[in-house]
Amino acid sequence: MKRYITLRYVFQRRISKRELDTGMFSLAHALPRISTEQLSDRAVSELKSDPQIQLVVPAMPVRLITPVPADTLSLTANWGIKAVRADKSVYDGAGVCVAILDTGIDSDHPAFAGMTLVQKDFSEHGNGDRNGHGTHCAGTIFGRNDGGRRIGIARGVERALIAKVLGDDGAGQSEMIFQALTWAMEEHADIISLSLGFDFPGMISRLVADGWPLNMATSTALEAYGGNLRMFDAIMAVFKAQAAFGTSPLVIAAAGNESRRDIKPEFRVAASLPAAAADVLSVAAVGRHDGKYAVADFSNIQALLAAPGVDITSAWPGGGLRTISGTSMACPHVTGVAALWWQFLRQSGIKPTARNVASRLISNARKNVFIPNTDESDVGQGLVTAP
Repeated sequence: MKRYITLRYVFQRRISKRELDTGMFSLAHALPRISTEQLSDRAVSELKSDPQIQLVVPAMPVRLITPVPADTLSLTANWGIKAVRADKSVYDGAGVCVAILDTGIDSDHPAFAGMTLVQKDFSEHGNGDRNGHGTHCAGTIFGRNDGGRRIGIARGVERALIAKVLGDDGAGQSEMIFQALTWAMEEHADIISLSLGFDFPGMISRLVADGWPLNMATSTALEAYGGNLRMFDAIMAVFKAQAAFGTSPLVIAAAGNESRRDIKPEFRVAASLPAAAADVLSVAAVGRHDGKYAVADFSNIQALLAAPGVDITSAWPGGGLRTISGTSMACPHVTGVAALWWQFLRQSGIKPTARNVASRLISNARKNVFIPNTDESDVGQGLVTAP
């Protein structure tokens, strides 16, 4: 018996048996429903033959993208705010709803004073943040000033959805992500931020520790990874189909920290789930270098955009600040800037959607800010830039 995730659709209009049997129905009328259970191989086969079940995939572990610690706390404001030109923008993200899928949030931190934080725990560890990662990401997106230091990009965001999908140890399961994505859509999130990764190497290690031969463990983990990719793509397809109803959030994800350019320049790893899923804006991390910006040694390749991710100062549980690095720190910069563009379009009389906000982010990204010989595979379309 293994743990499996099933996806079925709940339709907002009557769907005929012929539509179900042929798959000829519109996802614009569908709400995804995720469930998990222990299943035998026979039960899995039976579920896959049920026309009301869209997908049955093995569950797999997920984890936060572990940040790289800084040597000391930076005593200056978050330098990334100036780098993405949010300091010059007249927009502050007012009226935009942001969802963060992470380790929770310290809702009592002064950086979030006056905000409406809607929390939901998917991890079974309880609301709140005993890890710090989620609070740090939230601070970069919409944190208010702290002691005269600006840490947040979109300080006008008043309502945020906080889905705790990773436990206090930074670990979780993939069904938590899928359930939180559908919750965020139903709660009318405009933007969803994901600084986490599907743990393919960790799954192999756990299976080997349980006595599986390495080749079988790798094959099983590949099956789970492929299935979870299809699941993520299926949920993104629902998001895309429902754009006409104004319930299509823009999903932004960190590319990952597995590259090791500090050892050898060729030691670069491609972005993985969820950054590798269809219609997700993936984010690489850059740092400061001789008046320009350079890709971080740890940042994975093939991301669509780049953002500040080295020595980023933001909120930390307990009311203080902490300086850390990672694509986890770059992703919130893009999320914050996306909130500014969302507000810009709305105030310009244009209906903001995931598609046209993503287009603005890509078309306004800058490439002339990087050190010479920067590879496009390292920084994508360029450094994200505020309106």
